[in-house]
Parts: sequence; structure tokens; C-alpha cells
Amino acid sequence: MQLPPYLKSGDLVGITAPARWVDPEEMQNFLSILEEQGLKTLTGSIYTRHNQFAGEDSNRLEDLQQMLDHPDVRAIFCVRGGYGTIRLLDRIDLKGFANHPKWVVGFSDITALHSFLQMRIGVACIHAVMPYTLRDVADFKDPGIVSLFKVLKGELPSYDVPPHPLNREGKGKGVLLGGNLSVLYSLTGTPFQFPTRGAILFLEDVDEYLYHIDRMMQNLKLAGMLGNLSGLLVGGLTDMHDNEVPFGMDAAQIIREAVESFDFPVCFDFPAGHIEGNMAMILGREVSLEVGDNGSQLFYID
Repeated sequence: MQLPPYLKSGDLVGITAPARWVDPEEMQNFLSILEEQGLKTLTGSIYTRHNQFAGEDSNRLEDLQQMLDHPDVRAIFCVRGGYGTIRLLDRIDLKGFANHPKWVVGFSDITALHSFLQMRIGVACIHAVMPYTLRDVADFKDPGIVSLFKVLKGELPSYDVPPHPLNREGKGKGVLLGGNLSVLYSLTGTPFQFPTRGAILFLEDVDEYLYHIDRMMQNLKLAGMLGNLSGLLVGGLTDMHDNEVPFGMDAAQIIREAVESFDFPVCFDFPAGHIEGNMAMILGREVSLEVGDNGSQLFYID
């Protein structure tokens, strides 16, 4: 996949809201971080409200399109997730973006935009913290923030992950793809469902019932998205819910069972997703995953 240019001090970055809105006070931390990084900002209509969304679909699309088209914008930061990005995908025009590719940063609902860009134009994206998730962060040396700006400036990350009882040992190499499980599930059977053969797939989710997790994993399995992986990374599985009659497994066990018949390495508790210290990852670039007795290592291949 194509890599957009890395950032340098003085670059212009855009801030947009393709899903939910934010309040002005929720942006102060992130605006201060961008200023500290020496970046100039172009802020879209991120405070507009229309029910759950940051404006009507047409308004959010226009705002996002402006950022994608702008020849001087070097990165686009999505303010938060929630829901709404998928409603815009079939109307996005990528002609301007193709001439001026840039990093699109976010996670959660922004997985829809990442998948769209990877399928339509083959450009890498960044799965990382967003302004809303940083609204209460007191220390700008937060690991997720530090990792994000290292990646944006061209420093490839590597991660060491402690052992987990559900891990499956092994080694694999492939393009790192994925994001939020619920969003990937919503894209199956659409033009934006990416091929996973030979990939290292990353999954995370938040605020779901356990049987929903099982249904989504079975969907990915039946859709052929699991059987030919080179590896599986499982990040935060946060604030899960059960029914009055228990499902019988937790979220990690459900995911492990869904891939039990395959033989690729599996790493749990990867430090990304709806968790503190949400570490930045480049989606669309080749990585190596090694899972062993003493833990797991993920590093990018130059």
C-alpha cells in the first residue's frame, strides 16, 4: 500500500468529525498537543449537532471531503468514533486525495474510513488515539500520544506484549489490517470488506454483549476472513456485557474458540483499542508477529 508523506513541524493538519460531535472543551487537550508539535490546524464543523451525529450526513461528508481534497493538509485527525462514518462511504470522492494522499488517523468507528481507503485507493492509515479519547489526559507524554506522533514523523514502532494464557505460539508475516470488530462485521459483503489472505488481522471492541462478539466472529469466519490469516492480534475487549443466562465464555475465549481450527499465531492483550495507552499502528504496512512462551513481539518490516 501507498504510504503518505510523514509530518514535519509547520505542516497543516485537518480535524474532522465523520461520526459523532465533540464539545469545544473536549478539544483543548488535543489542540494544545498539536501546537506543541508545531503543527498548524484546519478545523472542520466538529461542534455541530444533529441527533447523535456531528451534523447531517451531507454536512459531515462535505467537511470530510474538504479535508481529503485539500492539497496542503498532511494528516486528517478524526475527533471521535461512535457511529456514522459508514453512512458517508459511498459518496466520498477520492480524486483529490489520490493526488495529495495524507494520513487518516483514528480508531473505533473510523475503521470504516480506514477500510474504505485501503480498498478503494490502497493507502495506509493510522489506528491511534483521537481528540475525544484524550479529553481528560493530564500528561502529554501519555504513551498513546507519544507513539502517534512518532509514527506520524516516520518512526516505525515495535511492541512487546506480555504472555497471555489464550495465546497461540508461532510466527507470521503479513500486512497489518483491521480495527473495530463491530465495524468490520458491518462491512462484510460490501465493496469495502478487505481481503485478509496472508494478513495479520487486528481486532478490538467495546460495550458489546458477549453473544454479539460470538455472532460477529462467526460471521468473519463464514465470510472467509479468518482461515487464511498469517496472524491475529486481539486488543482491548472493554466493558463487555452478559445476559441473565450467561454465555459461558468471556470475549477473549470467544475469539480464541472461533480460530481454534486454524494454525496461525494469536496474541491477546495487544495494547490498542478502547484502553488507556492506545498505541499507534500503521494499518496497511507489512509486520512480523512472533508469539512465544515469554510473550509476543510485533515489529514493522522496512
